[in-house]
Amino acid sequence: MEPIETMEIKDNTFARQFETIVPEGLLSVEYSFQEKKIFLTKINKPEGYENQAIIDQVLKSIMDIIIEKKFKLMPIHPRIVLFIKKNPVYKELLPPGIRI
Repeated sequence: MEPIETMEIKDNTFARQFETIVPEGLLSVEYSFQEKKIFLTKINKPEGYENQAIIDQVLKSIMDIIIEKKFKLMPIHPRIVLFIKKNPVYKELLPPGIRI
């Protein structure tokens, strides 16, 4: 599998979402904050967009941002929970007592 080119992830704090542009349109992950925890609540993708490799790359980039900002992660969206299950290295971002 070829490496996917680096994509820019923008933190749109006004809309409370991480965003990137894919050829089909805007791909975003909505979030909210509470007490140093970031809740990833929804993935918005262009209609019919199902490129899981790109979605995984976006989620990995978001995990890097969360690590850098020293937040704890609360994955709400089922697709994000599945991503954490497939990538157990990110389980360390979960607050104590949260199991996936």
